[in-house]
Amino acid sequence: METQLDSRLPLLQNADVENKIVLLRVDHNVVKKGAIEDPFRIDQTIGTIFNIVERGGRPIIMTHIGRPRDKTGKIKVDKSTAVEPIAEYLERKLHTKIYCPTFRPEGDEGIKSIDTSINLAVKNLREKKIGAIYLPNTRWFQGEESKTEYSDDFARQLAGLADVFVNDAFGSWQPHVSTYHITKYLPSFAGYLMQKEIQNLSQVLQPERPFISVVAGAKYNTKIGPLNEIYKKVDKLILGGIIYNTYLCAKYGVSISGIEQEDVEAAGHLVEMDRTQHKILELPYVYESDTMEGKVEGKYRVRSIKEFKKGAKLPYILDIAKESFEDPEISETLNSARTIFVNAVMGYTPYFTEGSAALDSKIDQNAAANKLYGGGDTLQEFKNLCPGLYLSTLDNSKYYFFTGGGTVLKAIEEGTPYGLEAVKALIDNGGKSP
Repeated sequence: METQLDSRLPLLQNADVENKIVLLRVDHNVVKKGAIEDPFRIDQTIGTIFNIVERGGRPIIMTHIGRPRDKTGKIKVDKSTAVEPIAEYLERKLHTKIYCPTFRPEGDEGIKSIDTSINLAVKNLREKKIGAIYLPNTRWFQGEESKTEYSDDFARQLAGLADVFVNDAFGSWQPHVSTYHITKYLPSFAGYLMQKEIQNLSQVLQPERPFISVVAGAKYNTKIGPLNEIYKKVDKLILGGIIYNTYLCAKYGVSISGIEQEDVEAAGHLVEMDRTQHKILELPYVYESDTMEGKVEGKYRVRSIKEFKKGAKLPYILDIAKESFEDPEISETLNSARTIFVNAVMGYTPYFTEGSAALDSKIDQNAAANKLYGGGDTLQEFKNLCPGLYLSTLDNSKYYFFTGGGTVLKAIEEGTPYGLEAVKALIDNGGKSP
């Protein structure tokens, strides 16, 4: 069930792209160590690319990959975060030539500017001698994440390449140059994937009830804001991963290896809220492990949380045991839901995956519910652990897989996708020349 988009959002289908160079921002952040992990996010943008070309536009594509900038501000430019594997994948898919320009980085400060060497490629693009240009990783450029004069310089340089800007990067909600500042200089529009993601968000923001959310994560403090908002919206909440461990520490007064005390104190607020509202559905069985080196025989076991005693010091808890989803209360609650939103990998991968596989299988048994999955890691585990099930969901209208889990959580925290700065920038631009 898709809802109408805000009429203020300028849409690609209303843009004049004929004989125009179209600067297209996508979220193709799928490369690790120089190889594509999963092409799902690339495939989801092919409709937008086709539409631009079919209507006479000539695309210059750009994405970020990884985090090449370290905490000191140094930018590492190397093959591990390069776009070439993506361009090669698109060449095979689209049967066209895609040109990847190279610009010289300035030491460990990244690429300072787009130099004039690209002009010939842009001319070839206009003359249809090549199918597209794929710019280097946007985060290789000094200006992309900068708050200095470099950011405006970079925005102007990007704008100088094109006539129109299209944002199809729903997963990239941060207000960087290639998603935000660029809208100050070009007529700007939302691509088809961006539109689809916003429309499907309505199923999470105005869900059919009963509404259950499953949330996990590697750190509690990064999820506090979204978690509090999700708690307000759901009928029941299931936790997993470090988030669940932190909650268990706060509620039962135990300590679990790897859980920081400040996070436990922050989780106390969630425990207090739940004393009266009773929304958290506790998964009763977990895997306890003496080591994080893997599933070492004799060093891991199933534990019931009913066995936890205040003051106890526990080793690592690294997954939910499948027995949790055989529990009558858990089964009944999941089976009765009409909307299920999952942003969760339940266990410590790649060693402890039983909980995630059991969760996905259990959710699938509810044929009536709208099932929405958020984020790359969640989807990757779904595909790895339940490949047959995943293939069966691709044409199932009851399933939707978001390309950006973090963006979904941010939109939930704000209560609307239209407050996301990259989306708001499109609305402010209105599809017109600034």
